[in-house]
Amino acid sequence: MSDPSFDIGRIDEVIHGRIRLGIMAVLAGVDSADFNTLKARLQTTDGNLSVHLRKLEDAGFVAIDKRFQGRKPLTEARMTETGRGAFVAYLDAMSGLTGAAR
Repeated sequence: MSDPSFDIGRIDEVIHGRIRLGIMAVLAGVDSADFNTLKARLQTTDGNLSVHLRKLEDAGFVAIDKRFQGRKPLTEARMTETGRGAFVAYLDAMSGLTGAAR
């Protein structure tokens, strides 16, 4: 029997990576998060986080703001409206996929 909610094609490949999914999950609950907070929460390296943030930024899912706080550089990421819509669609798609297993 075919479940119409089971559509593997609905999974957004940009969000689906473990680190990118983690970034989106963190940003979904806050206005913005700084680079070091994301790095600590996701237990990843500077380079790895940078690559994944860039991929999300290129897709229009996150916006990156760089500035100085005192003399130190501060990089903050925030979810865009496009990103929020894509994240909700991703969660809906995953719900459809996992619901078939229950």
